[in-house]
Amino acid sequence: MTTAPRLSLGLPVYNGEEYLAESLDALLGQSFEDYELIITDNASTDATEEICRTYLAKDSRVRYLRLAKNIGAAGNHNYVFSEARGELFKWASHDDLYGRDLLLRCVEALDERPDVILAHCHNAIIDGEGTVTHPFDYRLATDSPRAPVRFRSLLFEPGGDDFYGVMRTEMLRKVKPHDSYHHADRTFVAEIALHGPFHQVPELLFFRRDHPGRAERANPTKRTRCANLDPKRANKYLHPTARLLAEYVWGFVSAIRRVPLSAADRLECYRYLAEWATSRARSGSDERFEDQVSTAFEPFSIDELVPGREGRVR
Repeated sequence: MTTAPRLSLGLPVYNGEEYLAESLDALLGQSFEDYELIITDNASTDATEEICRTYLAKDSRVRYLRLAKNIGAAGNHNYVFSEARGELFKWASHDDLYGRDLLLRCVEALDERPDVILAHCHNAIIDGEGTVTHPFDYRLATDSPRAPVRFRSLLFEPGGDDFYGVMRTEMLRKVKPHDSYHHADRTFVAEIALHGPFHQVPELLFFRRDHPGRAERANPTKRTRCANLDPKRANKYLHPTARLLAEYVWGFVSAIRRVPLSAADRLECYRYLAEWATSRARSGSDERFEDQVSTAFEPFSIDELVPGREGRVR
C-alpha cells in the first residue's frame, strides 16, 4: 500500500489553459516535496485536459481526475478535498502563483504550533504577466486564542486569502462543505476560524492573479457568481437574490451553532453577527473586504521567487 503523503494539494479547475501550466510549475517546484497534487477537471472544453496529462506523465505526485460534467466550482472544490489522503490540506488555484518556500513555511508553522489549525503566508495581487501590483494588508485577528475575537475580525476587517492556507485535514472534515450562495467562501472561512487560530507567515509567498477570466471578474453579479459555484443557482425562481443573501447570513448563524463553543463564546459571536448585519443593512455595502488592497506600492516582478520563472525573459 502506498504511504500517504504529508500534505494534499487540491486543484479544482475548469477551462484553465491560459495560466494552468505556470501554476503547476510553481507547485511542483516547491522546496517542500512530501505532497500529492490532486487535479479535478470540471469537464473542461479547452486544452486543460491535455496540459494536465502532460504533467501527470512527468511527476508521480500528480493525480488527475476528470469529471463527466460540470458540477460547479463549489462542488469541484468539495470533490477534490474528498480525495485528499494527507494529514494536511491546501486548495490551490489554476491561475495563482506560489513562492518556492510557501508550503515549507506553512508546514513548519503548523508543526511548531499544535494549536494553530491554518497557516498561510503574506500575499499580493499580480497581473497577467506576474508583476505584483498590490499587496494585501493583513490586519485580521485570526491569531487570537479566542474564537469570538477571530470571528468578529473576519466579519469587520479587511484581510487576505485564508481559504488558500495550509490546513489540518482532520479539522477541515468537521466543517460544513463549501456552499454556493452569495459569499459562501466567507462563511466557510469563518467556520474554520471558530475551530482554532490561524498563523500568517511574514513572507510574501502567495500571489493571486487578477485577470479578466478570473471567476470574480467573469461573473460580476450575485446571480452569475452563484451560478458559477453551482449551475442550479442560475434559476432565479428557485434561487431568488433574497434567498442567496438570506443563506449568506444564515451560513454564519449555522457555523456558530455547529462548532463546539462555550455558551458565553457562542452568545458573543451572535452579538457580533447582529452588529455586522445591522451595519451592512445601514450602509448597503456589498464590498468584499478581502478585495481591499493597499494603493501606495511600487510594482515588482516575482520571477526570482516562483519556481519555473527563474531567468524569465520579459
